[in-house]
Amino acid sequence: MENLYVTDTSVIIEKAISKLIKNHEIEGKIIVPKAVIAELEHQANKGQEIGYLGLEEIQELQKLKRENKIELEFSGQRPNPLQIKYAKTSGEIDSLIREIAYNEGAVLITADKVQSEAAKALGLEIRFIELKIDYKKIGLEKFFDNETMSVHLKEDCLPKAKKGKPGDWILANIGDKKLAQKEIIDLAKEAVEKSNMDPKSFVEISRRGSTIIQYRNIRIVITKPPVSDGWEITAVRPIKQLNLEEYNLPKEIYERIKTKARGIIIAGETGSGKSTISQAIAESYAKEGKITKTVESPRDLILSDEITQYSKNFTSQEEIHDILFLSRPDNIIFDEIRDTPDFKLYIDLRLAGSNCLGVLHSASPIDAVQRFISRIDTGMIPSVLDTIMFIEKGTVKKVLTLAMIVKVPTGMQEADLARPIVEVRDFLTNKLEYEIYSYGEQTVVVPISLVKDSAVKKLAKKQIENEFRKYSDNFKVEFTSEDRVNIHLPENEIARIIGKQGKTIEAIEDKLGIHIDIKELEEIKTKEDILEFEVKDTGKYIVFYINNENKEVDININDQFLISAKSSKRGEIKIHKKSKLGQSLTNALNSKKKIELKG
Repeated sequence: MENLYVTDTSVIIEKAISKLIKNHEIEGKIIVPKAVIAELEHQANKGQEIGYLGLEEIQELQKLKRENKIELEFSGQRPNPLQIKYAKTSGEIDSLIREIAYNEGAVLITADKVQSEAAKALGLEIRFIELKIDYKKIGLEKFFDNETMSVHLKEDCLPKAKKGKPGDWILANIGDKKLAQKEIIDLAKEAVEKSNMDPKSFVEISRRGSTIIQYRNIRIVITKPPVSDGWEITAVRPIKQLNLEEYNLPKEIYERIKTKARGIIIAGETGSGKSTISQAIAESYAKEGKITKTVESPRDLILSDEITQYSKNFTSQEEIHDILFLSRPDNIIFDEIRDTPDFKLYIDLRLAGSNCLGVLHSASPIDAVQRFISRIDTGMIPSVLDTIMFIEKGTVKKVLTLAMIVKVPTGMQEADLARPIVEVRDFLTNKLEYEIYSYGEQTVVVPISLVKDSAVKKLAKKQIENEFRKYSDNFKVEFTSEDRVNIHLPENEIARIIGKQGKTIEAIEDKLGIHIDIKELEEIKTKEDILEFEVKDTGKYIVFYINNENKEVDININDQFLISAKSSKRGEIKIHKKSKLGQSLTNALNSKKKIELKG
Protein backbone atom coordinates (compact mmCIF):
# COMPACT_ATOMS: atom_id res chain seq x y z
CA MET A 1 0.00 0.00 0.00
CA GLU A 2 1.32 3.43 -0.97
CA ASN A 3 2.34 5.71 1.87
CA LEU A 4 0.20 8.86 2.03
CA TYR A 5 1.23 12.05 3.80
CA VAL A 6 -0.67 15.31 4.28
CA THR A 7 1.35 18.43 5.12
CA ASP A 8 0.17 21.47 7.03
CA THR A 9 1.45 25.04 6.72
CA SER A 10 3.95 24.82 9.59
CA VAL A 11 6.17 22.11 8.05
CA ILE A 12 6.02 23.75 4.62
CA ILE A 13 7.25 27.08 6.03
CA GLU A 14 10.07 25.34 7.90
CA LYS A 15 11.03 23.44 4.71
CA ALA A 16 10.91 20.19 6.69
CA ILE A 17 9.21 17.99 4.03
CA SER A 18 11.96 18.31 1.42
CA LYS A 19 14.55 17.47 4.09
CA LEU A 20 12.64 14.33 5.13
CA ILE A 21 12.45 13.20 1.49
CA LYS A 22 16.13 13.87 0.79
CA ASN A 23 17.09 12.00 3.97
CA HIS A 24 14.91 9.06 2.83
CA GLU A 25 12.78 9.31 5.97
CA ILE A 26 9.52 9.40 3.98
CA GLU A 27 8.51 8.23 0.49
CA GLY A 28 5.24 7.86 -1.37
CA LYS A 29 2.56 10.44 -2.12
CA ILE A 30 2.68 13.94 -0.60
CA ILE A 31 -0.72 15.63 -0.45
CA VAL A 32 -0.58 19.41 -0.07
CA PRO A 33 -3.99 20.91 0.83
CA LYS A 34 -5.05 23.86 -1.30
CA ALA A 35 -5.73 25.63 1.99
CA VAL A 36 -1.96 25.61 2.63
CA ILE A 37 -1.26 27.23 -0.76
CA ALA A 38 -3.93 29.87 -0.05
CA GLU A 39 -2.45 30.71 3.36
CA LEU A 40 1.08 30.97 1.96
CA GLU A 41 -0.16 33.18 -0.88
CA HIS A 42 -1.96 35.41 1.60
CA GLN A 43 1.22 35.81 3.69
CA ALA A 44 3.33 36.54 0.60
CA ASN A 45 0.81 39.15 -0.60
CA LYS A 46 1.17 40.83 2.78
CA GLY A 47 4.92 40.98 2.18
CA GLN A 48 5.76 38.44 4.90
CA GLU A 49 8.91 36.41 4.30
CA ILE A 50 7.34 33.21 5.71
CA GLY A 51 4.92 33.19 2.77
CA TYR A 52 7.77 33.27 0.28
CA LEU A 53 9.67 30.59 2.19
CA GLY A 54 6.64 28.30 2.05
CA LEU A 55 6.13 28.85 -1.67
CA GLU A 56 9.80 28.05 -2.25
CA GLU A 57 9.28 24.73 -0.43
CA ILE A 58 6.32 23.89 -2.70
CA GLN A 59 8.56 24.60 -5.70
CA GLU A 60 11.20 22.29 -4.21
CA LEU A 61 8.58 19.53 -3.88
CA GLN A 62 7.68 20.00 -7.56
CA LYS A 63 11.35 19.53 -8.40
CA LEU A 64 11.48 16.29 -6.36
CA LYS A 65 8.36 15.10 -8.19
CA ARG A 66 10.04 15.67 -11.57
CA GLU A 67 12.97 13.61 -10.31
CA ASN A 68 10.49 10.79 -9.53
CA LYS A 69 11.39 10.83 -5.86
CA ILE A 70 7.80 11.44 -4.74
CA GLU A 71 4.25 11.76 -6.00
CA LEU A 72 2.72 15.18 -5.39
CA GLU A 73 -0.97 16.04 -5.26
CA PHE A 74 -2.95 19.17 -4.32
CA SER A 75 -6.28 18.44 -2.66
CA GLY A 76 -9.28 20.05 -0.99
CA GLN A 77 -11.09 23.31 -1.40
CA ARG A 78 -9.59 26.76 -1.31
CA PRO A 79 -10.70 28.52 1.90
CA ASN A 80 -12.72 31.72 1.74
CA PRO A 81 -11.15 35.12 2.60
CA LEU A 82 -12.44 35.12 6.19
CA GLN A 83 -11.00 31.67 6.87
CA ILE A 84 -7.63 32.84 5.54
CA LYS A 85 -7.69 36.14 7.43
CA TYR A 86 -8.46 34.53 10.79
CA ALA A 87 -6.45 31.34 10.23
CA LYS A 88 -4.33 31.81 13.35
CA THR A 89 -7.20 32.63 15.72
CA SER A 90 -10.08 30.49 14.43
CA GLY A 91 -8.19 27.36 13.35
CA GLU A 92 -10.42 26.96 10.26
CA ILE A 93 -7.56 26.21 7.86
CA ASP A 94 -6.05 23.66 10.25
CA SER A 95 -9.48 22.02 10.41
CA LEU A 96 -9.61 21.76 6.59
CA ILE A 97 -6.16 20.13 6.60
CA ARG A 98 -7.17 17.58 9.25
CA GLU A 99 -10.32 16.76 7.25
CA ILE A 100 -8.25 15.89 4.16
CA ALA A 101 -5.92 13.66 6.24
CA TYR A 102 -8.96 11.91 7.77
CA ASN A 103 -10.68 11.33 4.41
CA GLU A 104 -7.49 10.09 2.72
CA GLY A 105 -6.41 7.94 5.66
CA ALA A 106 -3.06 9.71 5.45
CA VAL A 107 -0.37 10.56 8.00
CA LEU A 108 -0.53 14.22 8.99
CA ILE A 109 2.91 15.83 9.17
CA THR A 110 2.97 18.96 11.32
CA ALA A 111 5.31 21.10 13.41
CA ASP A 112 2.37 22.80 15.18
CA LYS A 113 1.76 21.46 18.70
CA VAL A 114 -1.92 22.48 18.76
CA GLN A 115 -2.52 20.92 15.34
CA SER A 116 -0.84 17.73 16.54
CA GLU A 117 -3.01 17.44 19.66
CA ALA A 118 -6.21 18.20 17.74
CA ALA A 119 -5.36 15.51 15.15
CA LYS A 120 -4.73 12.97 17.90
CA ALA A 121 -8.13 13.78 19.37
CA LEU A 122 -9.69 12.83 16.02
CA GLY A 123 -7.75 9.58 15.92
CA LEU A 124 -5.47 10.61 13.08
CA GLU A 125 -1.99 9.22 12.63
CA ILE A 126 0.44 12.07 12.94
CA ARG A 127 4.13 12.70 12.54
CA PHE A 128 5.16 15.59 14.72
CA ILE A 129 8.32 17.39 13.60
CA GLU A 130 10.03 18.92 16.61
CA LEU A 131 12.18 21.63 15.10
CA LYS A 132 15.78 21.61 16.18
CA ILE A 133 18.53 23.93 15.15
CA ASP A 134 22.24 23.75 15.64
CA TYR A 135 23.31 27.33 16.27
CA LYS A 136 25.37 28.36 13.31
CA LYS A 137 26.24 31.80 12.12
CA ILE A 138 23.74 33.29 9.72
CA GLY A 139 24.98 35.06 6.63
CA LEU A 140 24.66 38.49 8.20
CA GLU A 141 27.16 37.66 10.93
CA LYS A 142 30.05 37.49 8.47
CA PHE A 143 29.85 41.30 8.23
CA PHE A 144 30.54 41.73 11.96
CA ASP A 145 33.84 41.91 13.81
CA ASN A 146 34.75 42.83 17.40
CA GLU A 147 34.46 46.57 16.71
CA THR A 148 31.23 46.53 14.67
CA MET A 149 28.18 48.12 16.25
CA SER A 150 25.84 47.81 13.28
CA VAL A 151 25.82 46.65 9.65
CA HIS A 152 23.98 48.54 6.89
CA LEU A 153 23.25 46.69 3.65
CA LYS A 154 21.31 48.02 0.67
CA GLU A 155 20.92 46.72 -2.84
CA ASP A 156 23.25 48.29 -5.41
CA CYS A 157 25.37 49.80 -2.63
CA LEU A 158 28.62 48.87 -0.91
CA PRO A 159 28.10 47.19 2.49
CA LYS A 160 28.81 49.57 5.37
CA ALA A 161 29.25 49.24 9.12
CA LYS A 162 29.48 51.51 12.14
CA LYS A 163 32.68 50.70 14.00
CA GLY A 164 33.61 51.97 17.43
CA LYS A 165 31.49 52.57 20.50
CA PRO A 166 28.36 54.63 21.27
CA GLY A 167 29.04 58.29 20.56
CA ASP A 168 32.48 57.57 19.10
CA TRP A 169 32.19 55.63 15.85
CA ILE A 170 32.95 55.84 12.14
CA LEU A 171 30.97 54.60 9.14
CA ALA A 172 33.26 52.37 7.07
CA ASN A 173 32.92 50.33 3.88
CA ILE A 174 33.26 46.62 4.66
CA GLY A 175 33.38 45.37 1.09
CA ASP A 176 34.46 46.53 -2.32
CA LYS A 177 31.58 44.97 -4.26
CA LYS A 178 28.06 46.35 -4.47
CA LEU A 179 25.36 44.02 -3.19
CA ALA A 180 22.80 42.71 -5.66
CA GLN A 181 19.12 42.60 -4.78
CA LYS A 182 19.17 38.77 -4.74
CA GLU A 183 21.98 38.76 -2.15
CA ILE A 184 19.95 41.01 0.16
CA ILE A 185 16.81 38.91 -0.32
CA ASP A 186 18.69 35.67 0.40
CA LEU A 187 20.16 37.13 3.60
CA ALA A 188 16.70 38.34 4.67
CA LYS A 189 15.03 34.97 4.01
CA GLU A 190 17.75 33.11 5.87
CA ALA A 191 17.33 35.41 8.88
CA VAL A 192 13.57 34.83 8.94
CA GLU A 193 13.90 31.06 8.46
CA LYS A 194 16.50 30.61 11.20
CA SER A 195 14.60 32.89 13.59
CA ASN A 196 11.45 30.78 13.20
CA MET A 197 13.43 27.63 14.03
CA ASP A 198 15.56 28.95 16.88
CA PRO A 199 13.69 29.00 20.24
CA LYS A 200 15.84 31.93 21.41
CA SER A 201 15.00 34.03 18.35
CA PHE A 202 11.75 35.44 17.01
CA VAL A 203 10.21 37.55 14.29
CA GLU A 204 9.01 40.57 16.26
CA ILE A 205 7.12 42.41 13.51
CA SER A 206 6.15 41.26 10.03
CA ARG A 207 4.45 43.82 7.79
CA ARG A 208 4.02 44.27 4.05
CA GLY A 209 7.16 46.35 3.64
CA SER A 210 9.17 45.67 6.81
CA THR A 211 10.24 42.87 9.11
CA ILE A 212 11.92 43.18 12.50
CA ILE A 213 13.75 40.16 13.89
CA GLN A 214 15.59 39.47 17.10
CA TYR A 215 18.06 36.72 16.19
CA ARG A 216 19.89 35.81 19.37
CA ASN A 217 21.65 39.08 20.28
CA ILE A 218 21.28 40.70 16.85
CA ARG A 219 18.39 43.01 16.03
CA ILE A 220 17.63 42.85 12.31
CA VAL A 221 15.44 45.36 10.47
CA ILE A 222 14.49 44.43 6.90
CA THR A 223 12.74 46.93 4.62
CA LYS A 224 11.68 46.58 1.00
CA PRO A 225 9.52 48.35 -1.57
CA PRO A 226 7.08 50.05 -1.30
CA VAL A 227 8.23 51.14 2.19
CA SER A 228 11.80 51.75 1.05
CA ASP A 229 13.15 52.43 -2.42
CA GLY A 230 15.02 49.13 -2.42
CA TRP A 231 15.80 46.08 -0.30
CA GLU A 232 17.72 47.07 2.81
CA ILE A 233 18.94 45.31 5.97
CA THR A 234 20.14 46.96 9.16
CA ALA A 235 21.61 44.63 11.80
CA VAL A 236 22.62 45.88 15.25
CA ARG A 237 24.61 43.90 17.79
CA PRO A 238 25.84 45.06 21.21
CA ILE A 239 29.63 45.17 21.37
CA LYS A 240 29.86 44.88 25.14
CA GLN A 241 27.54 44.49 28.08
CA LEU A 242 28.57 46.70 30.98
CA ASN A 243 27.89 46.41 34.68
CA LEU A 244 26.55 49.51 36.40
CA GLU A 245 29.77 49.69 38.42
CA GLU A 246 31.80 50.03 35.20
CA TYR A 247 30.24 53.44 34.52
CA ASN A 248 32.18 54.84 37.51
CA LEU A 249 29.23 56.99 38.51
CA PRO A 250 29.59 59.46 41.38
CA LYS A 251 28.45 57.86 44.62
CA GLU A 252 25.48 60.24 44.89
CA ILE A 253 24.12 59.25 41.46
CA TYR A 254 24.74 55.56 42.10
CA GLU A 255 22.81 55.72 45.37
CA ARG A 256 19.95 57.66 43.79
CA ILE A 257 19.50 55.01 41.09
CA LYS A 258 19.65 52.23 43.65
CA THR A 259 17.47 53.58 46.44
CA LYS A 260 15.80 56.95 45.88
CA ALA A 261 14.77 57.42 42.25
CA ARG A 262 11.40 55.90 41.40
CA GLY A 263 10.64 57.61 38.10
CA ILE A 264 13.83 57.61 36.01
CA ILE A 265 14.09 58.69 32.39
CA ILE A 266 17.24 57.80 30.47
CA ALA A 267 17.49 60.24 27.56
CA GLY A 268 19.92 60.85 24.74
CA GLU A 269 20.35 60.92 21.00
CA THR A 270 20.31 57.86 18.75
CA GLY A 271 23.35 55.66 19.36
CA SER A 272 24.37 57.46 22.55
CA GLY A 273 24.27 54.29 24.71
CA LYS A 274 20.84 54.60 26.37
CA SER A 275 19.90 50.92 26.03
CA THR A 276 23.34 49.80 27.22
CA ILE A 277 23.06 51.61 30.55
CA SER A 278 19.41 50.59 30.97
CA GLN A 279 20.54 46.96 30.60
CA ALA A 280 23.19 47.53 33.26
CA ILE A 281 20.64 49.06 35.64
CA ALA A 282 18.16 46.22 35.01
CA GLU A 283 20.82 43.62 35.79
CA SER A 284 21.79 45.58 38.91
CA TYR A 285 18.19 45.47 40.14
CA ALA A 286 17.99 41.73 39.43
CA LYS A 287 21.22 41.01 41.33
CA GLU A 288 19.74 42.74 44.37
CA GLY A 289 16.90 40.22 44.36
CA LYS A 290 14.30 42.57 42.87
CA ILE A 291 11.69 41.25 40.44
CA THR A 292 12.51 43.14 37.25
CA LYS A 293 10.51 43.13 34.01
CA THR A 294 10.85 45.01 30.75
CA VAL A 295 8.40 46.43 28.20
CA GLU A 296 10.00 46.62 24.74
CA SER A 297 9.10 47.14 21.11
CA PRO A 298 10.91 45.25 19.75
CA ARG A 299 12.57 43.08 22.42
CA ASP A 300 16.24 43.83 21.88
CA LEU A 301 17.73 44.24 25.36
CA ILE A 302 20.23 41.47 26.12
CA LEU A 303 19.32 40.43 29.66
CA SER A 304 19.67 37.43 31.95
CA ASP A 305 16.92 34.81 32.10
CA GLU A 306 15.72 36.09 35.50
CA ILE A 307 14.38 39.24 33.84
CA THR A 308 11.11 38.76 31.94
CA GLN A 309 10.87 40.74 28.71
CA TYR A 310 7.41 41.66 27.40
CA SER A 311 6.77 42.72 23.81
CA LYS A 312 4.14 45.34 22.99
CA ASN A 313 3.97 43.95 19.46
CA PHE A 314 2.35 40.69 20.54
CA THR A 315 -0.18 42.11 22.96
CA SER A 316 -2.42 45.10 23.55
CA GLN A 317 -1.74 48.10 25.75
CA GLU A 318 -4.48 46.92 28.11
CA GLU A 319 -3.01 43.44 28.41
CA ILE A 320 0.48 44.77 29.21
CA HIS A 321 -1.16 47.09 31.74
CA ASP A 322 -2.97 44.20 33.45
CA ILE A 323 0.08 41.91 33.43
CA LEU A 324 2.32 44.49 35.07
CA PHE A 325 -0.22 45.53 37.69
CA LEU A 326 -1.15 41.99 38.64
CA SER A 327 2.39 40.56 38.62
CA ARG A 328 3.65 43.50 40.74
CA PRO A 329 7.33 43.67 39.71
CA ASP A 330 9.70 45.69 41.87
CA ASN A 331 11.14 47.51 38.87
CA ILE A 332 9.91 48.05 35.30
CA ILE A 333 12.25 48.96 32.43
CA PHE A 334 10.37 50.65 29.57
CA ASP A 335 12.47 50.58 26.37
CA GLU A 336 11.53 52.72 24.66
CA ILE A 337 8.81 55.38 25.06
CA ARG A 338 7.75 56.61 21.62
CA ASP A 339 4.11 57.62 21.19
CA THR A 340 1.23 58.86 23.34
CA PRO A 341 0.03 55.34 24.38
CA ASP A 342 3.57 54.59 25.59
CA PHE A 343 3.68 57.82 27.62
CA LYS A 344 0.22 57.06 29.02
CA LEU A 345 1.31 53.58 30.13
CA TYR A 346 4.46 54.93 31.78
CA ILE A 347 2.46 57.65 33.55
CA ASP A 348 -0.18 55.15 34.75
CA LEU A 349 2.48 52.82 36.12
CA ARG A 350 4.22 55.63 37.97
CA LEU A 351 1.04 57.11 39.45
CA ALA A 352 0.11 53.61 40.65
CA GLY A 353 3.37 53.51 42.61
CA SER A 354 5.54 51.33 40.35
CA ASN A 355 9.27 51.98 40.12
CA CYS A 356 9.85 52.72 36.44
CA LEU A 357 12.83 53.44 34.24
CA GLY A 358 11.95 54.77 30.80
CA VAL A 359 14.18 55.21 27.76
CA LEU A 360 13.45 57.89 25.16
CA HIS A 361 15.15 59.94 22.48
CA SER A 362 15.90 63.61 23.15
CA ALA A 363 18.50 66.12 22.03
CA SER A 364 19.02 67.60 25.54
CA PRO A 365 18.08 66.70 29.13
CA ILE A 366 15.23 69.22 29.36
CA ASP A 367 13.76 68.00 26.04
CA ALA A 368 12.95 64.72 27.81
CA VAL A 369 10.74 66.65 30.24
CA GLN A 370 9.21 68.69 27.40
CA ARG A 371 7.90 65.49 25.81
CA PHE A 372 5.80 64.81 28.93
CA ILE A 373 4.39 68.34 29.31
CA SER A 374 1.68 68.05 26.65
CA ARG A 375 0.60 64.69 28.06
CA ILE A 376 0.28 65.46 31.78
CA ASP A 377 -0.72 68.31 34.10
CA THR A 378 2.24 70.39 35.21
CA GLY A 379 1.64 69.70 38.88
CA MET A 380 1.87 65.94 38.33
CA ILE A 381 5.22 65.95 36.52
CA PRO A 382 7.39 65.43 39.66
CA SER A 383 5.12 62.53 40.69
CA VAL A 384 5.89 60.81 37.39
CA LEU A 385 9.51 61.95 36.80
CA ASP A 386 11.99 62.56 39.55
CA THR A 387 15.29 61.90 37.74
CA ILE A 388 16.52 62.57 34.19
CA MET A 389 19.79 60.89 33.17
CA PHE A 390 21.21 62.28 29.92
CA ILE A 391 23.59 59.94 28.10
CA GLU A 392 26.23 61.16 25.67
CA LYS A 393 28.95 59.04 24.06
CA GLY A 394 28.16 56.14 26.38
CA THR A 395 28.58 58.13 29.61
CA VAL A 396 26.21 59.86 32.01
CA LYS A 397 26.65 63.49 30.96
CA LYS A 398 24.10 65.12 33.23
CA VAL A 399 21.56 64.20 35.90
CA LEU A 400 18.56 66.44 36.61
CA THR A 401 16.04 66.13 39.45
CA LEU A 402 12.51 67.51 39.58
CA ALA A 403 10.55 68.76 42.58
CA MET A 404 7.40 70.82 43.17
CA ILE A 405 7.45 74.06 45.15
CA VAL A 406 5.14 77.08 45.55
CA LYS A 407 6.94 80.40 45.05
CA VAL A 408 7.23 83.50 42.90
CA PRO A 409 8.92 82.62 39.58
CA THR A 410 12.54 83.70 39.36
CA GLY A 411 12.82 87.25 38.03
CA MET A 412 9.33 88.32 39.19
CA GLN A 413 8.79 90.45 42.30
CA GLU A 414 5.09 90.67 43.08
CA ALA A 415 4.09 88.33 45.92
CA ASP A 416 0.67 87.69 44.39
CA LEU A 417 2.45 86.06 41.39
CA ALA A 418 3.33 83.03 43.54
CA ARG A 419 2.25 79.73 41.98
CA PRO A 420 3.15 76.00 41.93
CA ILE A 421 6.46 75.63 40.12
CA VAL A 422 8.41 72.54 39.07
CA GLU A 423 12.07 73.18 39.83
CA VAL A 424 14.58 71.34 37.66
CA ARG A 425 17.99 71.17 39.33
CA ASP A 426 21.38 69.73 38.51
CA PHE A 427 21.60 66.76 40.87
CA LEU A 428 25.29 67.06 41.72
CA THR A 429 25.51 70.85 42.18
CA ASN A 430 21.87 71.47 43.24
CA LYS A 431 21.93 74.46 40.87
CA LEU A 432 18.49 75.57 39.71
CA GLU A 433 18.51 75.29 35.90
CA TYR A 434 14.85 75.48 34.81
CA GLU A 435 11.44 76.38 36.17
CA ILE A 436 8.23 74.92 34.74
CA TYR A 437 4.93 76.65 35.48
CA SER A 438 1.66 77.75 33.97
CA TYR A 439 1.69 81.22 32.41
CA GLY A 440 -1.78 82.16 31.26
CA GLU A 441 -3.07 79.16 29.33
CA GLN A 442 0.40 77.86 28.47
CA THR A 443 2.96 75.78 30.32
CA VAL A 444 6.38 77.38 30.01
CA VAL A 445 9.87 76.01 30.60
CA VAL A 446 12.11 78.91 31.62
CA PRO A 447 15.93 78.57 31.65
CA ILE A 448 17.00 80.35 34.85
CA SER A 449 20.32 81.55 33.43
CA LEU A 450 18.49 83.44 30.67
CA VAL A 451 16.02 84.89 33.15
CA LYS A 452 18.76 86.29 35.31
CA ASP A 453 21.02 87.51 32.57
CA SER A 454 18.75 88.96 29.94
CA ALA A 455 15.06 88.26 29.45
CA VAL A 456 13.56 89.66 32.67
CA LYS A 457 16.07 92.51 32.91
CA LYS A 458 15.34 93.65 29.36
CA LEU A 459 11.63 93.63 30.04
CA ALA A 460 12.04 95.46 33.36
CA LYS A 461 14.45 97.98 31.86
CA LYS A 462 11.98 98.80 29.11
CA GLN A 463 9.18 99.38 31.63
CA ILE A 464 11.42 101.57 33.78
CA GLU A 465 12.51 103.65 30.78
CA ASN A 466 8.90 104.13 29.68
CA GLU A 467 7.98 105.34 33.15
CA PHE A 468 10.91 107.75 33.58
CA ARG A 469 10.40 109.36 30.16
CA LYS A 470 7.35 110.98 31.77
CA TYR A 471 9.73 112.86 34.07
CA SER A 472 12.96 113.34 32.10
CA ASP A 473 14.50 113.08 28.63
CA ASN A 474 17.97 112.51 30.04
CA PHE A 475 18.55 109.45 32.26
CA LYS A 476 20.24 106.08 32.36
CA VAL A 477 19.14 102.78 33.94
CA GLU A 478 21.62 100.51 35.73
CA PHE A 479 20.64 97.22 37.44
CA THR A 480 22.53 96.40 40.65
CA SER A 481 20.51 93.25 41.53
CA GLU A 482 17.34 91.46 40.49
CA ASP A 483 15.13 93.81 42.55
CA ARG A 484 17.27 96.97 42.73
CA VAL A 485 18.16 99.58 40.10
CA ASN A 486 20.10 102.86 39.89
CA ILE A 487 18.58 105.71 37.88
CA HIS A 488 21.19 108.27 36.79
CA LEU A 489 19.75 111.76 36.27
CA PRO A 490 21.13 115.28 35.74
CA GLU A 491 21.71 116.95 39.14
CA ASN A 492 19.12 119.67 38.49
CA GLU A 493 16.32 117.08 37.98
CA ILE A 494 16.93 114.83 40.99
CA ALA A 495 14.99 116.83 43.62
CA ARG A 496 11.91 117.13 41.40
CA ILE A 497 11.77 113.41 40.67
CA ILE A 498 12.34 112.37 44.31
CA GLY A 499 9.53 114.70 45.30
CA LYS A 500 8.54 116.20 48.64
CA GLN A 501 9.47 113.74 51.41
CA GLY A 502 10.26 111.20 48.67
CA LYS A 503 6.63 110.69 47.74
CA THR A 504 7.15 110.86 43.95
CA ILE A 505 9.87 108.22 43.85
CA GLU A 506 7.93 106.03 46.31
CA ALA A 507 4.94 106.11 43.98
CA ILE A 508 7.17 105.11 41.06
CA GLU A 509 8.67 102.25 43.13
CA ASP A 510 5.23 100.95 44.10
CA LYS A 511 4.09 101.04 40.50
CA LEU A 512 7.15 99.25 39.11
CA GLY A 513 7.62 96.84 42.02
CA ILE A 514 11.35 97.52 42.29
CA HIS A 515 13.65 99.53 44.60
CA ILE A 516 15.13 102.63 42.93
CA ASP A 517 18.27 104.55 43.89
CA ILE A 518 18.72 108.01 42.31
CA LYS A 519 22.24 109.04 41.32
CA GLU A 520 23.82 111.84 39.34
CA LEU A 521 24.24 111.13 35.64
CA GLU A 522 27.88 112.27 35.66
CA GLU A 523 28.85 109.47 38.08
CA ILE A 524 28.81 106.81 35.37
CA LYS A 525 30.54 108.73 32.62
CA THR A 526 33.29 106.61 31.13
CA LYS A 527 35.86 106.98 28.41
CA GLU A 528 33.76 105.30 25.79
CA ASP A 529 34.85 105.09 22.19
CA ILE A 530 33.29 107.65 19.89
CA LEU A 531 31.75 105.79 16.97
CA GLU A 532 31.65 106.90 13.37
CA PHE A 533 28.15 107.12 11.99
CA GLU A 534 25.91 108.42 9.25
CA VAL A 535 22.50 109.90 10.01
CA LYS A 536 19.52 110.16 7.70
CA ASP A 537 16.03 111.68 8.02
CA THR A 538 13.66 109.23 6.28
CA GLY A 539 10.59 111.38 6.92
CA LYS A 540 9.22 109.06 9.61
CA TYR A 541 12.43 108.13 11.42
CA ILE A 542 15.82 109.54 12.30
CA VAL A 543 18.14 106.65 11.36
CA PHE A 544 21.75 106.27 12.52
CA TYR A 545 24.03 103.87 10.58
CA ILE A 546 27.12 102.41 12.29
CA ASN A 547 29.54 99.60 11.38
CA ASN A 548 28.61 97.45 14.40
CA GLU A 549 25.64 95.09 14.66
CA ASN A 550 23.78 94.46 17.93
CA LYS A 551 25.91 97.08 19.73
CA GLU A 552 24.78 99.10 22.77
CA VAL A 553 25.53 102.81 22.19
CA ASP A 554 24.87 106.09 23.97
CA ILE A 555 23.57 109.05 21.91
CA ASN A 556 24.73 112.43 23.25
CA ILE A 557 23.77 115.97 22.14
CA ASN A 558 26.28 118.68 23.02
CA ASP A 559 27.93 116.25 25.52
CA GLN A 560 24.58 115.66 27.25
CA PHE A 561 23.33 112.07 27.41
CA LEU A 562 20.09 111.52 25.45
CA ILE A 563 19.42 107.77 25.24
CA SER A 564 20.98 104.29 25.15
CA ALA A 565 20.06 102.18 22.14
CA LYS A 566 21.08 98.97 20.40
CA SER A 567 21.90 98.70 16.72
CA SER A 568 20.17 96.16 14.50
CA LYS A 569 21.87 93.34 12.57
CA ARG A 570 22.31 95.88 9.75
CA GLY A 571 23.88 98.43 12.09
CA GLU A 572 20.77 100.69 12.19
CA ILE A 573 19.31 102.67 15.07
CA LYS A 574 15.83 104.02 14.32
CA ILE A 575 14.12 106.74 16.39
CA HIS A 576 10.58 107.83 15.55
CA LYS A 577 10.46 111.55 14.78
CA LYS A 578 7.19 112.11 16.65
CA SER A 579 8.61 110.86 19.96
CA LYS A 580 10.22 113.27 22.44
CA LEU A 581 13.62 111.79 21.63
CA GLY A 582 12.93 112.13 17.91
CA GLN A 583 11.93 115.78 18.33
CA SER A 584 15.13 116.45 20.33
CA LEU A 585 17.25 114.85 17.59
CA THR A 586 15.41 116.72 14.82
CA ASN A 587 16.02 120.04 16.61
CA ALA A 588 19.69 119.12 17.15
CA LEU A 589 20.15 118.27 13.46
CA ASN A 590 18.38 121.45 12.29
CA SER A 591 20.42 123.65 14.64
CA LYS A 592 23.63 121.73 13.86
CA LYS A 593 24.32 120.79 17.48
CA LYS A 594 27.11 118.28 18.23
CA ILE A 595 25.77 114.73 18.09
CA GLU A 596 28.00 111.87 19.29
CA LEU A 597 27.52 108.10 19.48
CA LYS A 598 29.60 106.37 22.15
CA GLY A 599 29.93 102.65 22.80
